[in-house]
Amino acid sequence: MNRSLDVECRAESVTTQADYTPTPDRRYFVFRGRLWRLSNPALDEKAHQRLVDELMAAKRAERDGTNAVQRITARLEAEAVKRALGERGAVWWTDGAPDYHRCLAINTPYAEWFANKI
Repeated sequence: MNRSLDVECRAESVTTQADYTPTPDRRYFVFRGRLWRLSNPALDEKAHQRLVDELMAAKRAERDGTNAVQRITARLEAEAVKRALGERGAVWWTDGAPDYHRCLAINTPYAEWFANKI
């Protein structure tokens, strides 16, 4: 992600929203005013479920790790699965639109939509 955009999109406070409603283009959901990238919808249901299961296992391993190495290893596994799901790394859409992952919704092209959601 462009670092200047990253700084710009985090600059303001925001009213929070209680649900996880996806954006109209279904690329993100909003949590605490920030956009979080959704999984790639092109993944077939079976592959998606397998990856979600792997992610949950990695999260449990991170939580239950008895030492730093186990927790770090589990965190890296979770990150790899998030990338495979399309929630991190290169964007899964192909229209050239920028990635607003983790940006405050009010500082993005989704601002009007988000304002109407609150």
